[in-house]
Amino acid sequence: MGNPFIVIGALLAAIIVIPFYRVVKGPTVFDRLLGAAAIGTKTVVLICIVGFLFQRIEMFVDIALTYAVLNFVGSIAIAKYFDHQGVKE
Repeated sequence: MGNPFIVIGALLAAIIVIPFYRVVKGPTVFDRLLGAAAIGTKTVVLICIVGFLFQRIEMFVDIALTYAVLNFVGSIAIAKYFDHQGVKE
């Protein structure tokens, strides 16, 4: 069957399709924002799995943490922007 991390990574990559659908077809801007944040969270886990596969987890955890912080700050900034603009639903 191979390395279990490869199987888990493939399943996680397939699961990313579900929030991607919400990003593309979301009825409101906030649904799209939540979908993008969910994709970012799953990508952080995927980066850690890649770190295990390359046996360089210490480097990939730093990359994953940086990506997580950027994802969080970006989500907050976009939410504040749309809240300030008064987006019509």
